[in-house]
Parts: sequence; C-alpha cells; structure tokens
Amino acid sequence: MWRLLYIERFIIEGQTLARLSQDPHPHIVGVIEIFQEGNIHCLVMEFVPGENLFQAVKRRGALPEAEIVPCIRQIGEALTVVHQSGLVHRDAHPGNIMLQDNGRAVLIDFGIAKQIIPTTQSSTDKAAHDRFAPYEQRYKGSRDPRVDIYCLAATLYYGVTGQNPTNSLARKLENDPLIPPQQIIPGISDGLNQAILNGMALEPQDRPPSMPAWLALLSYKPEVPSFEAEVPSFEVEVPKVRTAPPIDKYHTKQVVRSISKPHRQATRNKPIRTIPWVWLIISLLANVLMGFFLTVIHAPFLVVVWTLIWGWSMNLTWDLALIWTLTVTLVWASAVTWASALFVTWASVLGVAWAVSVAWAWGWTWASISALAELEKSFSKFNISLILAGTYSLGFGLGWIVHRLLNPAS
Repeated sequence: MWRLLYIERFIIEGQTLARLSQDPHPHIVGVIEIFQEGNIHCLVMEFVPGENLFQAVKRRGALPEAEIVPCIRQIGEALTVVHQSGLVHRDAHPGNIMLQDNGRAVLIDFGIAKQIIPTTQSSTDKAAHDRFAPYEQRYKGSRDPRVDIYCLAATLYYGVTGQNPTNSLARKLENDPLIPPQQIIPGISDGLNQAILNGMALEPQDRPPSMPAWLALLSYKPEVPSFEAEVPSFEVEVPKVRTAPPIDKYHTKQVVRSISKPHRQATRNKPIRTIPWVWLIISLLANVLMGFFLTVIHAPFLVVVWTLIWGWSMNLTWDLALIWTLTVTLVWASAVTWASALFVTWASVLGVAWAVSVAWAWGWTWASISALAELEKSFSKFNISLILAGTYSLGFGLGWIVHRLLNPAS
C-alpha cells in the first residue's frame, strides 16, 4: 500500500515539475520528460554544466560575501516558485546548487525519486546531508517549507565560512552550540550574520515564516561610510579676450619651421646600421691565410665545413666549449699545415709553428666574436649569418686564389 502512495506522489510531483518547466525558471533545472518503463517510473532532467558549491568551496575556500549572497538569493527565488507550486525541495544543500561562470546559480536534483522508500526504512529522508538538514526533517520527515529555509541558510553558512555548520540533531539533543559565522570570518557583515542565524533557528517557529521573508533579511545594504565634501565657493575671474595682432610672413615662416624641426630630428634619431669593417677585415685576412693552408694540404672540402661551422656557431652564439673546441682544432690543423708547408720535421720548428698557430687562432676567434658583437647591434640573426658566411667564404676563396697564383703548376 505504501508503495502505491509513494508512486502516486512521485507522479504528481514529477508532473508539477514538468509544468514548471513549461515556463522555465532560470534557476531551476528543467524537466525533459517523465515516463514509465515497465514498473519503473522515470524523470529526466536537464544537464547543468559548472561546479557545485561543495566543489567551489573545496577549490577556493570561503567565498566572498558579495559573490555567494547573490547566488543564494537566486536559489531562494527558485524555492519560492517551488513552494508556490505546492512542493518542498528538502535537499537544497551545496551539492545540489550548481554555480556557472556567468554568476548564475541553478537548483538541481529535487530528489522526489528518493522518497519511494518505506517509512520504516527512511522517512527521515537520509538523502539530506546531516549538517544541512533541520532536526525535524531528519527526525520526523517534515515537508514544511521552513525546512528549505534552514537548509538554504546552512548552505550559505558553509559558502561564506568554508566550514560545515553544527549538526542540528546535536544542537537539539546535546545542546551543541551553533558558532556564529562572524566568529569564524570576522569580516562578515552584521546583516549577513543575523540572516544566517535566523534562518538556522533550531525550532521551525523561530525561523522566518516563508522564503520571501528570509530573503528580505538578505536585502541589507552594506555599511559604507558616507563622506560629505564641502566645496568652497569662490569666484573665477575670466580674463578679457584681446584681439591678436595680425600675423606677418616672418611669423608664419617661424611657425612652420618650429613644426617641421621635430620631423627632421626624428629622422636623425633613427638608428643607423653600422658594419664593423675593421673586425671583418681582420677576420677576412685570417680566413685568407686559413684558405691558403687548407689548399696546401689539398683539403678544399674543409673550406665549406669551416664556413658553415663558424658562420652558424657565431650567429647562434654556441657555448664557449664549442668555440674552444673549434679553436683547438684550428690550432692543430694550422700547425700541421705550417710544418707540411715548410717541410720541417724538427720538433723545435714545429713548436714555433704551434705557438704562431695558437696566436693566429686566438686572434681569429677574437676578431670573429668582436665582429659578431657589433653586428648584433644592427642586424638580425639571419643577416648576421649571411655576412659572416660571406666573409669566411670570401676569405677561403681568396686564400685558394693566392695559392694558385703562387703555385700555378700545382
């Protein structure tokens, strides 16, 4: 018998919600369809994106008063419409309040399907969260609209403090006190503190009689100090307008010149690209010498290798370790080249060749680095790579030409 009564109530309340959805309320989840599948009665509701109040507080902590109060007012207005339709939500805890990015709050999960349970098992509506339900709902299964007032006030308590309120049964049976929200967050206004305490009054008769009455307590105006500024009265003397003398040609020319000077000055201030010719010439001569020696040992392919390596390494500013490695390699190559060119195998002469090569390699490296530093002031990396690669290629090419001129038979 009880099952038939609960099913009948489910159908009636589902149809009521469906009628509410015909004129959609912006803060109530819409009902899409109510139907029966065999012995199972179903109610399909809209999907509401966003995060619920539990999730928001867990992520951010206590919410600002100016942010949470408008959301609770929206839910209170939605519950007013629900009460006028003869329904009571009985489950308006933070988990059933969805918050969206545009500041809109939506009441979801009316939970009427949860009521199809025998009175002996769950007339206390165990779906309600213990800390947000009044004791009469948990103890007697009350369907009084003031149940929603308590639940919504407790939800506001949680949102503005970040802490769960005291269990209503513990307050009733064990006299556990309800800590005023202002003691947890001292910055909470007196109006909000009092509205929460009134809505969470332990006995139903001590709460506001209706949802609109409780929402009226949230219509307080923040206490903003008023400042009255005294504006001194004074008279403003308006100077007499005098006729300007006629402008002759000389004055006209002077004005034109004074206006045109900033344009010429701006043109002068335009950065001029400078090319470090001295360092590039030094680098060019070093590359001519290197190209000559590489030709002596018949290694023309190294011309291309050194051109690419040095052009890109200097342009991309490779680390000092790579530059040092290249320098040492050049020292060895040039020392061997000197020895081969002079056909000398004596250690002493080879040592002299080594010393000269070290000095030459360091000079080449320093000239290249100095040229790069100057080029970076005026050119992009791509342009620098072209300039350096061109310098190295020209130097190696001239070295090859010099060798061919000195040794036409080779």
